[in-house]
Amino acid sequence: MTSVPPKPLAPLNPLDSAVAKVKRHILPLFLVMFIANYIDRVNIGFVNSHMQADLGIGAAAYGLGSGLFFVGYALFEVPSNVLMQKYGARAWLTRIMGTWGLVAGAMAFVWNDTSFYVLRFLLGVAEAGFFPGVVFYFTQWLPQKERGKAVAVFLGGSALASVLSGPITGSLLSISGLGLRGWQWMFLIEGAFSILLCGVSWLLLKSHIRDAAWLTPEERRVLQTSIATEQAERDALGSAHLPALKLLKDPQIFLFCFLYFAIQLTIYAATFWLPTIIRKMGGLSDFEVGMFNTIPWLIAMVAMYCFAVLSAKWRFQQAWLAGALVIAACGLFASTSGNPVFSFVAICFSAIGFKAAASLFWPIPQGYLDARVAAAVIALINSVGNLGGFFAPAAFGYLQQHTGSITGGLYGLGVASLVAAAAGFLTRNRRVNHDIMAPPVHSKAH
Repeated sequence: MTSVPPKPLAPLNPLDSAVAKVKRHILPLFLVMFIANYIDRVNIGFVNSHMQADLGIGAAAYGLGSGLFFVGYALFEVPSNVLMQKYGARAWLTRIMGTWGLVAGAMAFVWNDTSFYVLRFLLGVAEAGFFPGVVFYFTQWLPQKERGKAVAVFLGGSALASVLSGPITGSLLSISGLGLRGWQWMFLIEGAFSILLCGVSWLLLKSHIRDAAWLTPEERRVLQTSIATEQAERDALGSAHLPALKLLKDPQIFLFCFLYFAIQLTIYAATFWLPTIIRKMGGLSDFEVGMFNTIPWLIAMVAMYCFAVLSAKWRFQQAWLAGALVIAACGLFASTSGNPVFSFVAICFSAIGFKAAASLFWPIPQGYLDARVAAAVIALINSVGNLGGFFAPAAFGYLQQHTGSITGGLYGLGVASLVAAAAGFLTRNRRVNHDIMAPPVHSKAH
């Protein structure tokens, strides 16, 4: 009796093979870039007490400086996007990484409040355009059906960066020598890593599919054809640009901006002030503070996955978003207790809500918006929402400076989360093209 040999696996078609190779070549690099980006943005949360002791930068100045990053980021995001389209994503992403690495390293040499403000603002200016630049790169290299998956993997880097930032930054703070303090070495090393990474990105990223030597000629051809065909179909539908004034007439867009702003308020308040809350538990080294700082974000990563699975099974996105925001509010209210350990546990509980809310939010505007205006409106929502990163740290710093406590800020965040939970039910899934995109229909009936 002869055995039948197994059938060989069917080879991937050239398009699938090309897509798989593109993902293998660019996604790991973009993940590392995002982690470096996030750490350089939030590492000041670990040196608040050090800069206060060495430079006299108080809580109010710290909070204001933390937030000024987002002012620079919001003001220069649109100009950065324009220049990126002129010079190409490869060159512009490399420029972004190099300049933000230089500014991040220069933070080691701040000497007073003003220099701190200036460098934080410049860090936001340098980083502006990074996220849309990566998304733009995906549009040039991946078919539409693959871009959502790639963006999801890329955004997963924020959760991973939240976990890694504590141990990495905490361990660097223990370095000393050459007349520099630990916090100075931390800024220098993390900034230098970003500068090194910009060289790697220049070597590994390519501006055009035709330049990718790691694709076969057939893979390059089918990938270029697929992307060009999709672009032609979009062009046939009409202009992808819509006057900003027409966008702003839709109250749903105002609602989306408010919701994302409220979510970002809580995320960045926790990001910048969590190490300060942890230090109140007493007797912890910088490395131990960094390790404790990873706990809420690890819990949040699990929660984000669970909420995503549940919301996909039982579809009512607004209800899931509201539930997550209520969890965040309950944790924030509980964190106002006088016990530092209980406050930390409450923040861990709150992180389940506000991190899950960030991921549950985006399918709502994406489902509402016409495809031809989605990119522009999502950029608007992202810019407005990120201003929450300015207001929350600045307000917390003011409260800490003038009242000796951030309890009032935590109550305020809790109330904002509850209001956002209620407002979430006012959002709609109906597409906006009937309101602001479709041409008027003239009936022939009289």
